[in-house]
Amino acid sequence: MEQVIIIKVGGNIIDDEQQLTAFLQAFAHIAEKKILVHGGGKLATQLAAQLQIPQQMIDGRRITDAATLKIVSMVYAGHINKNIVARLQSLQCNAIGLTGADGNLIQAHQRIHPTIDYGFVGDIDSVNTALLQQLLNANFSIVVAPITHNTQAQLLNTNADTIAQEIATALAKHYGVSLIYLFEKAGVLMDVHNDDSIIASITPQQFAQLKAQGIIADGMLPKLENAFSALQKGVQRVIIGKANVLPELLNGTSGTTLTSGT
Repeated sequence: MEQVIIIKVGGNIIDDEQQLTAFLQAFAHIAEKKILVHGGGKLATQLAAQLQIPQQMIDGRRITDAATLKIVSMVYAGHINKNIVARLQSLQCNAIGLTGADGNLIQAHQRIHPTIDYGFVGDIDSVNTALLQQLLNANFSIVVAPITHNTQAQLLNTNADTIAQEIATALAKHYGVSLIYLFEKAGVLMDVHNDDSIIASITPQQFAQLKAQGIIADGMLPKLENAFSALQKGVQRVIIGKANVLPELLNGTSGTTLTSGT
């Protein structure tokens, strides 16, 4: 089965010029069909401060009022997305940058929460798999900004981790999909204070044990729960690790690989 690599890169890499350059060089050299989903970084927060637009975060999620939506749309879908695309073009990687509104790529609805008004934050309803297949088969590398739409002319700010997972599960019916989450740690750790204590691979059974023992907890817990959900929906493997060792992550010699265990 033909392979597709889907990589989610966070703001910590977006914000670091040296890390971003090195990561994009490694991404450009991936031979398989590939999709990059990027987060937002600090630029939206900095711009909001300059424009004196107050920002509110709850559990790491940005409350997105109308003024904030304008900022994140400009920063995520504009500056960051097109900067990444231009850099990839300079590396002879033919990239195309999209939001969820482009080509009706990702439809979403405004989040409904019993106690919190998240504003213009989107939860995903559907992914246009046919469009992704057309672009991948035309040898485009796809760069997705974390902005979706609701088909009623409303843009929505949407979590990039979730976008990567939804794209991965949508494509898993047609390709062998590897989903890679890049973040600050070298992988899932036995000891959060020791970067060398990487757990090389985890099955669902091992995950249950590590969770019961309290080794996997706090912010890593929802990440891994989402990752195992993707595996249940047909994604071949999920890899978690640092951006500066992307080739090693791909060949399984670094980071943590999550598998279905079957």
